[in-house]
Amino acid sequence: MLLSIEKIILHRLNMRLNHPFVTSFGTTQDKDFFMIEVIDSDGHRGYGESVAFDAPWYTEETVETTLHMLIDFLIPLLKRHSIGHPKELADIFKPIRRNHMAKAALEGAIWDLYAKRQGISLAQALGGEKSSIDVGISIGIQPTITSLLNKIEQSLEKGYKRIKLKIKPGHDVHLIRDVREHFPTTPIMVDANSAYSLDDLPILKQLDAFDLMMIEQPLHQDDLIDHAKLQKELDTPICLDESIHSLNDVKQAIELGSCQIINIKSGRVGGLTESVRIHDYCQKHHIPVWCGGMLEAGVGRAHNIALTSLANFSLPGDTAGSSHYWEKDIISPDVVVENGKIEVPAGAGIGYEIDREALKRFTVSKQVIDF
Repeated sequence: MLLSIEKIILHRLNMRLNHPFVTSFGTTQDKDFFMIEVIDSDGHRGYGESVAFDAPWYTEETVETTLHMLIDFLIPLLKRHSIGHPKELADIFKPIRRNHMAKAALEGAIWDLYAKRQGISLAQALGGEKSSIDVGISIGIQPTITSLLNKIEQSLEKGYKRIKLKIKPGHDVHLIRDVREHFPTTPIMVDANSAYSLDDLPILKQLDAFDLMMIEQPLHQDDLIDHAKLQKELDTPICLDESIHSLNDVKQAIELGSCQIINIKSGRVGGLTESVRIHDYCQKHHIPVWCGGMLEAGVGRAHNIALTSLANFSLPGDTAGSSHYWEKDIISPDVVVENGKIEVPAGAGIGYEIDREALKRFTVSKQVIDF
């Protein structure tokens, strides 16, 4: 059965985080993004969310490039094709190089629409098996060690299954040593966001003493070879994030020995279809995966929950509850964490409703494209 799309609405939103999120790249306080709403001839509505930031510090994409790609390339391509399944978009969008976040935003909405037309959950449509997922929490760089320790304590009291800490040169070994003294058995990982080089090997080797789950993306965002060299020197598993944009990157990383764990973000790899392909390949090669976060609002968070329901997402992801990030989210009900777990919605599609009042409150512009 073909997906009979009648219109696409691009809602541009601006939402303020409860607390500034600080990494080695800088500080994020306000999230500017698009919620994509795809409506078919039967009135079904599918929702996707863009994850690019307003500046190209994570990847080359931004909010403005996302809009450009959607309006000038991706939606026109979609108009020229009849599709029956979201997987077909990978071939349709193939003539467009990279721009993975723009592709993922539109593809995610089509996946949600497809699941709703089938009367199944998005998790089921993707091949998910779990009824609940384990979640961890990512804590940005804090102004003081006391503030960091308090945030870790609060997160553990809420039941989060692991703690992720941001590090950068000069803000690493002493920090982790202090944290380990206070939380000797807590599952902890660190994320460097490409802040180090092989010249920092003596510092990175010191992290082996702290029994970390992993060190995420220590070296350059485009690198696989130096990560392979580094992994040979470390006992701590390396997890790749920014270096992984496709299944082909995964194949090369595994062949080279660049990592032992992979972080899957659907926005970074071009959508849910590619995410599932990466998941399946990693499962076959015994590489555990987990779902990273991009400070998503409710729609993007719902997509992450569905994706994490797949079997090889065996490590807690970054999909914290709505209230951790937002005073008010755009979905109803909120994403809620209980005892370190989120229940995977069983309803059709993403399993959450759009809070239209909240959507109106945060919308700064809206564009309607008729088919």
